[in-house]
Amino acid sequence: MTHGICSLSLVAMRKEPSHTSEMINQLLFGETIEILESQNEWQRVRCSYDGYEGWILQSQNFNLSLSEYKELNRIKSHLCFDLVQIMVNANSIYSIVLGSNLPWFWGNTCRIGTASYVFDGNAKLPEMLNGSKSIVENAFMYLNAPYLWGGRSPFGIDCSGFTQMVFKLCSIPLKRDAWMQAEQGHTINLLDESQPGDLVFFDNSEGKIIHVGIISAKNKIIHSSGKVRVDNIDHHGIFNVDTKKYSHNLRLIRRIL
Repeated sequence: MTHGICSLSLVAMRKEPSHTSEMINQLLFGETIEILESQNEWQRVRCSYDGYEGWILQSQNFNLSLSEYKELNRIKSHLCFDLVQIMVNANSIYSIVLGSNLPWFWGNTCRIGTASYVFDGNAKLPEMLNGSKSIVENAFMYLNAPYLWGGRSPFGIDCSGFTQMVFKLCSIPLKRDAWMQAEQGHTINLLDESQPGDLVFFDNSEGKIIHVGIISAKNKIIHSSGKVRVDNIDHHGIFNVDTKKYSHNLRLIRRIL
C-alpha cells in the first residue's frame, strides 16, 4: 500500500527513523498520508494536508487504497471542535483532539476502513464564518496549551502548529513551519495597519524566521511560547507581560484572508 490514514489520537512524526529522533510534527486522527518509503519498522510519509514529510511507525499507520485516499482528499471533512472528545466503536474507546478529521462523517458516526466510530461531540465543517473574528475565537480555544516542539494539539503545540491548527478550523490551509507560512498571503507594511487574524513573524540575529503568532487585538498577540499566551506587541516585537522584557524581534506581518 502507498497511502494511509491516522487512526489514533496523535501520531508522532520524527525527523529520522528512530525513537530518539526529534518529533517534528504530529498527525491527528483522520489525517491522510502518502507513504514514500519504508525502513524496518518505520515509514517516511508525506502529509496530504500540507505536504510535510517525516517518519512514523509503520504500526501506527492504517493503510488506505488509492481510491479511498483520493476520495477523502476530494471531499471536505468534518472536524472535531471540542478540545478533547471520546469516540466509541464496537470494541474500543478513542480520544481525539480539537481539529481532528472525522472521515465520512454522517449523523453521529465516522468511518475508517470498515470500522465505524460513534461521535457525539461538536462536529463541524470548517468555514470562514466571520473571517478574522473566527480566527481569533479559535485561537483562544488553545489558550494555556503547553508548548511542545512538533505538537499540534491542546495538550502540546508549537508556534507554527498553533497557527496552522487555528486556520485549519477556518478551512484555510497553512504550511507547517513558520518560515513556510511567511511565504503565504500578502505583506502588511506597518503594525498600525494590521488587524486581528493577521500572522506576525519574528526572526533571530541571523535573520532567520523562528517564530509566528496571531494578532488578537490592537497591540496584542496570541502565540505559543512556553504556552499559548497573550502578550503585547509593538514595532520592536513581542513584549512579554510576565517578564517585562522583549522576547521576539518583529520581522514581518502577513495577511492570509
